Amino acid sequence: MDAEAAKERTPLLSVHALKKYFPVRTAILRRTIDLIKAVDGVDFDLHSGEVVGVVGESGCGKSTLARTVIRLIPATSGQITYRGKDLLACSRKELQLLRPEMQIIFQDPVGSLNPRKRIVDAIGEGVRYHGLAASPKEERDLVVEAIEMVGLSSHIIERYPYQFSGGQQQRICIARAIALKPRLLVCDEALSALDVSVQAQIVNLLATLKVRLGLSYLFISHDLSVVHYFCDRVLVLYFGRVVENGPTEELFDNPSHPYTRALLSAIPCLHPRDRYIKMD
Repeated sequence: MDAEAAKERTPLLSVHALKKYFPVRTAILRRTIDLIKAVDGVDFDLHSGEVVGVVGESGCGKSTLARTVIRLIPATSGQITYRGKDLLACSRKELQLLRPEMQIIFQDPVGSLNPRKRIVDAIGEGVRYHGLAASPKEERDLVVEAIEMVGLSSHIIERYPYQFSGGQQQRICIARAIALKPRLLVCDEALSALDVSVQAQIVNLLATLKVRLGLSYLFISHDLSVVHYFCDRVLVLYFGRVVENGPTEELFDNPSHPYTRALLSAIPCLHPRDRYIKMD
């Protein structure tokens, strides 16, 4: 029983002292003259079934953090542990075996989908690459299952991306991610390119999939209202560093860092007298 309890307490994803620096080089000799510290010593844990939000102004390193955590881009230093495995020490083959479990939804659904590929091919490509289907029929069945799970009809899989609205395209991107049966889903500003009414639908869809598939989310967003509604914990990122980290309600009710208070003060309110938080 103690072993089971300890297993439950073990984070699905653990990040320690993670750094990602980009060199600034001269135009002619390509000498490094400076470093852009996009992610500078970030620490956090994400447990199974948890939604961790990452907030901060543009350029603070949110998207770089997301891509580094799942090794889409290499880290400069630090430690990333997923299910007890050090991702930075994994070989290419070991990482390939873990790829289906860690998927990402990008900000722009139009740019995420190949305009020359039908939906069935866009979703089925990952299934085929990772060997999750034993036959073309099984691959197609997995594509249909994923499409229906995101609220779209199965007959649309023969169409092309340009035939859909932005919200439908984002649903297709979500279907492409969940078709691989992931455990961790990184949402990199997945709502910002959508209309407000469509954003609400996508958030509700992500909440439903979380329960249905047992997903965990690293949720990056500028919309603090959505983060307040959807996330269990929040990281506040400022110039590549985490300045505040805590449960959502506690952080929104009692922010301790001046930058967090500044972010919360920018949340729009219905009436000027209803300022969310008063700045000193």
